[in-house]
Amino acid sequence: MGGSNGKTNTADHMKHIVKIMALLVVMSALWVSLLQTSKIPESYTLLLPLYFIVSLGCYGLLMVGVGLMQFPTCLHEAVLLQQDIVEAKEYLKQNGVDVGSNS
Repeated sequence: MGGSNGKTNTADHMKHIVKIMALLVVMSALWVSLLQTSKIPESYTLLLPLYFIVSLGCYGLLMVGVGLMQFPTCLHEAVLLQQDIVEAKEYLKQNGVDVGSNS
């Protein structure tokens, strides 16, 4: 059972790698064609990979920010955690451990 999941997982990784490599080849071909056609000034064309990397970094930061803004709050788990903390403090007090006065 575990072997089949490993094979599927490996196949999925390979598909992902092939997609990334295909995208890189297409982008490289586009970049080289822009360098050869001179429709865009060469000074701008040479900087396109740098612009792409900066744009990719900005996109990554945006996705992290969106993920943080949409991070779910788990009110039920927060209540359970507070109950666990109260129980732990009571247990420690019964065993002679000073846990402080704040509750």
